[in-house]
Amino acid sequence: MASIGAPDETRGTKELAVWCGGVSVACWFCCPFWTLVCFLALPMAVVGLVRAYVEYRASVRGRASRSRAVVGGALSLLGGTAAIAYVVFLATHPDLPVQG
Repeated sequence: MASIGAPDETRGTKELAVWCGGVSVACWFCCPFWTLVCFLALPMAVVGLVRAYVEYRASVRGRASRSRAVVGGALSLLGGTAAIAYVVFLATHPDLPVQG
């Protein structure tokens, strides 16, 4: 664990929630093949949510930024919700991927 007076390098490598959440949301805008995107975005969103929880707990002790943890959690939740909604949409409309 990094101490409170740890250098910025160790603090920066621990704060990954925003990156994971950003990837889970950015995939939807960058790739037109949403069937493939949902299988990448959902695991990234889950990792982002876990990292956001860990970072939020660390922010209580003053080891991480609380705002970055909240933003990362919100982005991860948004990306994960979009992935789950698309999987549910595909499950209720099984003929759509065949038409593509």
